[in-house]
Amino acid sequence: MPELPEVEALRVFLDDRLVGKEIDRVVPLNVSVLKTYDPPPTALHGATVTAIARHGKFLDIAAGPLHLITHLARAGRLRWKDSFPAAPPRPGKGPLALRTVLTGGDGFDLTEAGTAKRLAVYLVHDPAEVPGIARLGPDPLDDSFDRDAFAALLAGERRRIKGALRDQSLIAGIGNAYSDEILHVAKMSPYLLTSNLTDDRITRLHTAMRTTLQDAVARSGGVAAGKLKAEKKSGMRVHGRTGEACPVCGDTIREVSFSDSSLQYCPTCQTGGKPLADRRLSRLLK
Repeated sequence: MPELPEVEALRVFLDDRLVGKEIDRVVPLNVSVLKTYDPPPTALHGATVTAIARHGKFLDIAAGPLHLITHLARAGRLRWKDSFPAAPPRPGKGPLALRTVLTGGDGFDLTEAGTAKRLAVYLVHDPAEVPGIARLGPDPLDDSFDRDAFAALLAGERRRIKGALRDQSLIAGIGNAYSDEILHVAKMSPYLLTSNLTDDRITRLHTAMRTTLQDAVARSGGVAAGKLKAEKKSGMRVHGRTGEACPVCGDTIREVSFSDSSLQYCPTCQTGGKPLADRRLSRLLK
């Protein structure tokens, strides 16, 4: 799933290509992708793009008084096209979910692989009309989100730090992959309770969060939209690298599996050398 760094890279990518351009047409091609119906997509026809913004993992294309907002979810992709075939695409066929064409003939497709259709597109007058945006916590790269603001946010929380980092209503934009990376850099167990974070640990975690995300944004800068997934994967130190050697200490990276996701960590760097319990694997071994 694209997270804050990749969506920020898409924002910059589209800012260079869309702002000041006129939209010819927006064509939804999958009935499930469009989550709003008033105004209709035709309201964007002839509108000029004025700005590109990011809200957590949401991408916001402003055109006139309207905002075309996208959440790519797990399998969504944005693919830039310099031109499109003359024949219109067939709705419901293949991964193509929505097409946006500029009057110059270029534009982008939104595609989604697989059968679980979670890609979401909204057309609204105010981004706050999108429920996922309305509930977002602060952006971790905002200058105002300093160490003290982070500490205040965690005050009163009592849950595993991995889950807290992924909670979009607490902190916007961090998902499964970068929460693994942040905790590895901070040398903390994903099972550590937020209530057990000392002042030193809070400082260390805040620094790890900022540097990990800033480094990922810098790596993604200038990368073509279609290559962001590969760039994200190549920059990971522990996430998605089960069985490989930790780049810091050389220990074997381990995994804990859940029903619909998994986390990766280094026992030596993060858990005092002790493997975390994997309840799903334990059940399989009984």
